[in-house]
Amino acid sequence: MLGTEQRVRLLRCPDGPVDMVLDTDAYNEIDDQFAISYALRAQKLTVNALYAAPFWNQKSEGPADGMEKSHEEIRKLLFLLGEERPVLRGSDRYLRDEKTPVISEAAKDLAERAMRYSTERPLYVVAIGAITNIASALLMCPEIADRMVIVWLGGNALHFCDNREFNISQDVAAARVVFQSGVPLVLLPCAGVVSSFLTTEWELRAWLSGKNALCDYLVENTVNTANEYAKGKVWSRVIWDVTAIGWLLNDGGKFMMDRLIPTPIPEYDHYYSQDARRPLCRYVYHIFRDALMEDLFVHLAGKA
Repeated sequence: MLGTEQRVRLLRCPDGPVDMVLDTDAYNEIDDQFAISYALRAQKLTVNALYAAPFWNQKSEGPADGMEKSHEEIRKLLFLLGEERPVLRGSDRYLRDEKTPVISEAAKDLAERAMRYSTERPLYVVAIGAITNIASALLMCPEIADRMVIVWLGGNALHFCDNREFNISQDVAAARVVFQSGVPLVLLPCAGVVSSFLTTEWELRAWLSGKNALCDYLVENTVNTANEYAKGKVWSRVIWDVTAIGWLLNDGGKFMMDRLIPTPIPEYDHYYSQDARRPLCRYVYHIFRDALMEDLFVHLAGKA
């Protein structure tokens, strides 16, 4: 188990090159595509592998189908980016309890890959979907908790009315495994914090349209998806997942504000409970929307 001083050091924004893996339910919404592209275009970050995460909503027939569709979407984005990276299939179901992992290519890769790192040089694991793959890796190999830092977009703000957020609600057991593992955790809450990271059709077209094939895909995918549900009404769109990448680039606090708090406890009734004796985590509580959006657009357009 990490000491407090070690934990605090690991929970600082890294000031040098970052080795990372990205766990994503890429087909679920339009924001994962922005986050994946941002990570692959940021010079500070080396994305060593991408994991397809499960999801289940109107866009999938179940967790396995959501994971497979995400696997294909990741591959599509890599083609548009002109990049090659390992893309590994993740869990085909959620955890049945807090002791039994779901064995998958992604979980096995993370369990093995993280063991090559150390407390002095951790692997950064960015998760922007249900955290099943990562919880499974921790159950398979608990020793990796001291060798990585998890940056997760999940749950809602502590001051919000409840914790019924998609990523955490899909697999509360997995969230509990991660939060109880002792792994250094950076938490980006959705409603009440990251929900401020909004964009619109006109902003996307002004800054990204015509820049390259990737930008055109991101713009049209976002606009078409939003118009399907807006049906002629005014809309703006949160591109939540970008903020998880933004934290790794948050040198000097230029993109967001955060603080150390005792790690909260996700409960099955979709609320957090608190215990002041819990290990510290880093909690993001404010996004500098314009600064982060500008940096995202610069990287996507290929000007960074």
